[in-house]
Amino acid sequence: MEQFSITKNCTTLFHGFPLIDLSKPDSKSQLVHACEEFGFFKVVNHGVPIKFMSELESEAVKFFSLPLSAKEKAGPPDPFGYGNKKIGSNGDVGWVEYLLLTTNTESDYQKFASIFGEAAEKFRCAVNDYLSAVKKMACQILEILADGLKIQPRNVFSKLLMDEQSDSVFRMNHYPPCPEIDQESNGGNLIGFGEHTDPQIISVLRSNNTSGLQISLKDGNWISIPPDQYSFFINVGDSLQVMTNGRFKSVRHRVVTNSPKSRLSMIYFGGPPLSEKIAPLPSLMKGEDSLYKEFTWFEYKKSVYNSRLADNRLGLFEKIAAS
Repeated sequence: MEQFSITKNCTTLFHGFPLIDLSKPDSKSQLVHACEEFGFFKVVNHGVPIKFMSELESEAVKFFSLPLSAKEKAGPPDPFGYGNKKIGSNGDVGWVEYLLLTTNTESDYQKFASIFGEAAEKFRCAVNDYLSAVKKMACQILEILADGLKIQPRNVFSKLLMDEQSDSVFRMNHYPPCPEIDQESNGGNLIGFGEHTDPQIISVLRSNNTSGLQISLKDGNWISIPPDQYSFFINVGDSLQVMTNGRFKSVRHRVVTNSPKSRLSMIYFGGPPLSEKIAPLPSLMKGEDSLYKEFTWFEYKKSVYNSRLADNRLGLFEKIAAS
């Protein structure tokens, strides 16, 4: 694993994964290459004000520092709200507590009024400011990717996030300081959030300066991603993999906890409207056969919620190649 920056195929690799400066004119080819080879990259000069990042982190720290009995007033997740250790409804667990919010934030805040009182409005404003800036960056990245793929119109991906009916989700994860664990088991790591791919189009992640995120490379090896509280990490989601007919790869990732420090992360999952048909874009096919059956986002989301985290959830929607 590279411990320094190198340039490979015109893409800067940092600790073995792509680092992309969104302000540079050559970011287009770098973004496409990163999505093809890794399904993951780090972005700098992203345009999201540090003030929005730090204010939301401060509000999240306040919430997760509350007594469990107070936090549980915002749960259980149905699907939105506060959850603790249990991830989904199919037996996945992790060393994590979390808040899951719809990006239509108005509908969530009744749950928080009883916990925060008058401070609920400050929490809501911090989430809204952060989300509007992060969503803008996600759309910018998707439009640069469309340019790089020579697709018209250039908002073919971003319009799905901008749609009023966009089914996007915002998640704040808190991984508490880790108890003493058996160093022999799992290399001394405790699973914070098990390995999985994200089902949506694109995910935008930011964390505090505590490590834990790992991604799986094409060869199946896992590499640790050094934290950077001022940058963002982007995951290609399953839906974008399908829309590019497998050219872009959704990245398998996980979080391990082995730190005496707590880790806080916040993730915007940009999703399409529930009724949107997810299929390879005809302009990218060039005579190729589709690798996937067409499905709506609602159908795929329902299938994902009925699966385990580590399942190959796109497998059910792949066309079986004729032998």
